[in-house]
Parts: sequence; C-alpha cells; structure tokens
Amino acid sequence: MADVIIVGGGLAGLACALELRAQGVEPLILEASDQVGGRVRTDRVEGFRLDRGFQVVQTWYPEARRVFDYPALDLRPFEPGALVRWEGRLHRVSDVWRRPWRAGEMLTSGVGTLADKLRLVRLRRRALAGDLHRLYARPETDALGRLRAMGFSARIIERFFKPFFAGVFFEPELAVSSHAFDFVFRAFALGDAALPALGMGAIPAQLAARLPQGSIRLNAPVAEIGDGWARLGGGERIEGAALVIATDAPAAARLLGWPAPATRGTTCFYFAAERPPVAGPYLVLNGESGGLINSLLCPSSLSEHYAPPGRHLIAVNVLGAGAQPEALEANLRQELGGWFGPEVQRWRRLAVYQLPEALPVQAPPVPDPAERNPKLGGRIYLCGELDGAPSFHWALDSGRRAASAVACDLAVAGRPAPVTPAAR
Repeated sequence: MADVIIVGGGLAGLACALELRAQGVEPLILEASDQVGGRVRTDRVEGFRLDRGFQVVQTWYPEARRVFDYPALDLRPFEPGALVRWEGRLHRVSDVWRRPWRAGEMLTSGVGTLADKLRLVRLRRRALAGDLHRLYARPETDALGRLRAMGFSARIIERFFKPFFAGVFFEPELAVSSHAFDFVFRAFALGDAALPALGMGAIPAQLAARLPQGSIRLNAPVAEIGDGWARLGGGERIEGAALVIATDAPAAARLLGWPAPATRGTTCFYFAAERPPVAGPYLVLNGESGGLINSLLCPSSLSEHYAPPGRHLIAVNVLGAGAQPEALEANLRQELGGWFGPEVQRWRRLAVYQLPEALPVQAPPVPDPAERNPKLGGRIYLCGELDGAPSFHWALDSGRRAASAVACDLAVAGRPAPVTPAAR
C-alpha cells in the first residue's frame, strides 16, 4: 500500500509528490498516458521538437521560480511585446518598461491612441499593486469590460489586447475574469515568456527525475476512485492512506461525478520550412478583425534544438478545435500566403494538435485560488485546475497545498486521516 495515491502526473501531481516526499510521505503517481506532464509534453518528429500546443514558461511565476531549475532548463525568452499585423503589414509593439529605448517607436505606433498608451501606465500600475491575495480581492468584472471602463479605445483593444490575450485564454472576446487578466498581465510585466531549450516537455521530466524509481506508474488509467483507493481500468485496486486527484479538469470531474466543466479549445499547426517568416524571437499576432490565425511563432528562432540543422519550425495557432484539419489547413495556408507570400506553399506540415479541452473557461467569478480547500472529505483531496485556476503557478501551488493538507492529516506516514465532512 502506498502512503498517498496521486491520480495524474501533470505539473500539479508532480508538485504534490515532491512536497509529500519533502514532508516524509511516499507518493505513488498513477498516470494514464505513457509520459508525465499532462498537456505539457514535447514530441519528437523527424528531428523537430513539437510542444503539444502553444505553451510558454512565465519566469515571474513565484511557484515556478521555487520549483523549477531555470538554469538547467536553459530558458530562451521571447522578445517582450509582439509583432502585430494590421492594415496589411507587421508592426512591432514593445514593452517599453523593459525596452525603454523603443519608447519613441511606441508613442508613434498606430496600435492605439496616445491616450491609450498613457492608460497602459495606469493598467500596469493596477496589475502590479499589492500581493496576489489583494489582486483577487478586488472588485471583479470581465476583462473586456475593465478595459473599456478604463477608457481604452476600440483600436488598441482590437489590435493588441484581444489577439494577445486570446492566445492566453483561448477566448477571442476577452470574456474572462478581470482577476485572471490582472494575474496574467502581471506575469508578462514582471518576467519573460520563454521556452526551455529542449522543449516544454523538459519541465515535467525535470520534476519527475527528482522522484525515486517506482514513484510513477505510466499507462495506468484510473477508472474509479474512493476513500483512499483507486481502481485502474484493468480492474486492479490500489489503496493508500489518502488519495489526491491531480488530473486535468474534465478527467477530475468525471472521477468525482461532478458536472463537466466548460472548456476552451485550440488548434496548433506545425510546419517545417527552409527559413522563418520573421526574424528574431517574436510572437506574431493577428490584429486584424477576422481570419483564422491567432498567433504564429518560430520556436527554432529561440532554440536551435527545436529543428534539425538548416531547418526551421513554425507554429501557427487557431482558436477552437472543431474543424477538420485538412479543410482548415487549406484555408489557413491561403491566409498565411496573404501574410508571407507564395513561400508558404512550400512549408511542409509536420503535425496538427487539436485540443478541445485545452483550458477551462475563466469567466467571472474567479476567487483566490490560494484560499481553496484541497480536502474534499474523508481521505480524498483535489489539486489542479478543476477547483483552482489554470497556469503553471497555480498548478504547482495547488499541488503543494494539497500535499501539505495530506501531511497535516497524517499523524504518521501511512496512517489515514480521520473522515471529515466534505469541504467543497
């Protein structure tokens, strides 16, 4: 019998396992797939490294700084800001707090009015004020309503805020909580968006390497859970002093018998090319109303390990995940051809990732994730995004807090905690 069973080997489950071991409790992770990481994985295809959908490390995240070994990950940052397409060409939009020499360029940029650029100072000051508890205690609305109430023009909302943050939340109209928006804005303001040199899968691999052999069982899908036990799909029952559910939100809801959470989807196309369509480590955004493209990036422009020598990797992201890939690709290539010319037709498709449950919907209300009780009742605990919030920070934070709750409830490692009423 394991001390504690953890269902799910994503970032929340791995963080939970590491914290349990730090407190003298031995975990057993049951992971349904053939690798740890959940959605944070990197596949190898013809010498290219393909992350499963567009993901980045936000270096400011407090829990990421605490848990990850950044030097070992060899993080490669994007240029702060983005290249945004509007009126038929690309324009550079820079973070002038981190690139002050580009202040003149930003003041004359058509991304917004001069008043908009002054309002950015107030928005930044608001997002950075106080600690995270104060951030989540503020009056809440939706992000689009917040921007409009602050006086931002339709021009900057359409050309920058919507395409940039739609790529974060997978919500094109910014119908997300102002709490979630402020949290993400703070992350971009205070840290880099970066990729590990060897791909996003290096992150869960780094965490898993800190656990002793035998702590993780792969290809072990859990079909049913109970008070301190889990039953695998093949019928094997595994018991422990406690059980922590650390899967993604839809899988956690299925195990608990809760209603399925609303989710947002995304589709990521990967292409191999002889040369990148833009120079430098930039995120490219669609600031023109309409079209399929949300964003484009060239991971091989950040790290040479993403592509074989002499080749380049291009990722194109489309919101939603319901269209047939072949039909979607034909329309996407036509749109990309309007951006970059006939060379697009020579790009060779490597893979398409359609992720219909990429993120839970983050519409208000979004309370402080750090104040949620990980204990559901008896010997069952929950971490991850079902009853929390998406992001690497909150995944790691929820895993650590669930582990602390389990350790506090176990008087001696391996002894079950007393049954208490459900806390949800």
